[in-house]
Amino acid sequence: MTEKEKMLAGELYASWDNELVHERSRARQITYDLNRTKDTETHYREQLVTSLFGSIEGDYSLEPPFYCDYGYNIHVGDGFFANFNCVFLDVCKITIGKRVMMGPGVQLYTATHPMDRDTRASGLELGRPITIGDDVWIGGGAIINPGVTIGDNVVIGSGAVVIKDVPSDVFVGGNPAKVIRSVE
Repeated sequence: MTEKEKMLAGELYASWDNELVHERSRARQITYDLNRTKDTETHYREQLVTSLFGSIEGDYSLEPPFYCDYGYNIHVGDGFFANFNCVFLDVCKITIGKRVMMGPGVQLYTATHPMDRDTRASGLELGRPITIGDDVWIGGGAIINPGVTIGDNVVIGSGAVVIKDVPSDVFVGGNPAKVIRSVE
């Protein structure tokens, strides 16, 4: 397997692989350009985001600045909105459903490191995909950790740190995030 194939499969991989370095550089250039656009450059912003993301289903809105590792692992549904200063570390797939809203500073981390000291010292990395259902609102400053799946109709409070799966129809908050109550 190539290092990219290992990365996408959630296995240990060498991030310094030439192909991966080149792909991260491409994403950095696109986000650099995106983050320097004017509010009036809507069409150009759309071109940049379309060239960056893996797929976009329908309408969306993304407020720069925005940062990601690769971009092609990000898949968003119709009605997606991300406010200023969001960071998506997309070494694995990030799947975002329909009508998902993100406050400023939301961070999605698929990237992680080995828990074992010796393996971690080798510099190898790995990732776990993130899946977000439909009709989700993620409050500003929330962090979604590797491997988390969030159900439909979920509200995540501002500043929450989500470390485990979230069922549908709930409000979660805190660090670590816990279910606080049901939502309709």
